[in-house]
Amino acid sequence: MNYTKEQILERCNQFTKNTLMETLKIEYIDAGEDFLVAKMPVNPSVHQPMGLLHGGASVALAESVGSAASFFFIDTKLQEVRGIEISANHLKSIREGWVFGTARIIHKGRSIHLWEIKITDEEGNLISLCKLTNMVLDKKAN
Repeated sequence: MNYTKEQILERCNQFTKNTLMETLKIEYIDAGEDFLVAKMPVNPSVHQPMGLLHGGASVALAESVGSAASFFFIDTKLQEVRGIEISANHLKSIREGWVFGTARIIHKGRSIHLWEIKITDEEGNLISLCKLTNMVLDKKAN
């Protein structure tokens, strides 16, 4: 990784403008050699009808943090990232507070990145366990 932690977080948080991440109030808060962390508030805007965190919001957090993490392993002038598969196991419910998505690289190939994303609550309880596969593509010339 050729970026400082501060550069990574600043860049990731700039990417969220006018996107689903901004709508969900996802904020990138920590980064390292093989991981990226983002947080998302749990409130009625991300609830399902029973007043619990919607599984789709959890998956949106997972894909957001896993996809952003892949950008730091590619040459963004020549390549781009596409999420091609995501799976999630929702293990515990939450009604309010914050959830944290931590993406850790499992496989970093030239064309495929595989991430494990653990979504936890403020006490560290595992809320969802996700797996994201990203494809690295060459950018097409205009």
